[in-house]
Amino acid sequence: MGVRGATAERGERAAGDDAPASRPARTSAGTWFAALLLLTVSTVLGCRIADTDAVTPVPQLLAFLPWLLAPTGLALVFAFLSHWRIGLLWGVIALGVIAWYIEPYGKTMEPGGLPVAEVRVLTANVEFGGATDGLVEAVTKQRPDLVFVQECERSCAERLEQAFGKRPENEDGKDGKGGEQDRKVVYPYRQAVEGTGSEGSVILSRHPLEAAKGIPATMGMPGAVADVDGYGIRLQLAHPMPPLPSHLGTWRRELSALRDYAAANVDRPAIVAGDFNATQDHAAFRRILDTGFMDGARLTGDTRTPTWPSLTAPALGAQIDHVLVSRGFTAHRTRFLDLDGTDHRALVVDLTLNKSE
Repeated sequence: MGVRGATAERGERAAGDDAPASRPARTSAGTWFAALLLLTVSTVLGCRIADTDAVTPVPQLLAFLPWLLAPTGLALVFAFLSHWRIGLLWGVIALGVIAWYIEPYGKTMEPGGLPVAEVRVLTANVEFGGATDGLVEAVTKQRPDLVFVQECERSCAERLEQAFGKRPENEDGKDGKGGEQDRKVVYPYRQAVEGTGSEGSVILSRHPLEAAKGIPATMGMPGAVADVDGYGIRLQLAHPMPPLPSHLGTWRRELSALRDYAAANVDRPAIVAGDFNATQDHAAFRRILDTGFMDGARLTGDTRTPTWPSLTAPALGAQIDHVLVSRGFTAHRTRFLDLDGTDHRALVVDLTLNKSE
């Protein structure tokens, strides 16, 4: 054999020797990547099963629990390519657990008795007042009975007062030329916590309001009692701190205060609405529902429709804005509105109050 042939033979043997070593390396990398994904997903699911929000980053990831399907599916692909049987089984189990918890949480009981009042509720986080003009347009079009506004700083409050605070001089709706004009939507009653930035909040009402003690919090959470067709309905605006890593304790305490309010008012007409900065996958929020309060979107079959962030909703996001109601209410329709100038979608829920016989 010549020198050239011997060299070629040695090269072929060297390539053949390298091939078996490269395959385990690739297999090992795929297995480790799949294991990392499944471990992350399983940590979040474990906290969901244990009914705890745990510590960062679990509360933040829990808000997007349904979207854990994506990393779990990716892990299954790598486990399959790596011939990792344990990973395949692990991934299938994780998919089953996610699917189980995607199911809506909370009661949907139908109250007995006769319907005595119809109430339309709109809640909107206007992000430091940036969506105030959009809110005015939405309120004019939707004509809700009660409006819960979060992050309504002073200029926002002034704009709402200007738009809805006074009755038109010509209250009969005549345009002065014998024709009919659209009646102006008026909200002469309000309860507010004044503040700058995210601290201000306002409840607007077409029905008489009686001041009530709100919940002390970092951001404004005013309370009131509305007289709707002779029935007193307790109102509480919700806007606890978001679950930022440095504010998890505050987030838990303020959601716990909302839970205490719900427990004290579940047997009387009451509505708690606003930006809860929490989804049904957060234990702190589920404890509010466990008092017997019901989520209006859950009652109408819209539990998982995202309200935040509006930039990616409705394709991707989380439902952190809610209208919760006590026993005696039914909900008939939920609508999600896009407002310019805010990262939240507004929520409109049509409710009926029923009186027990």
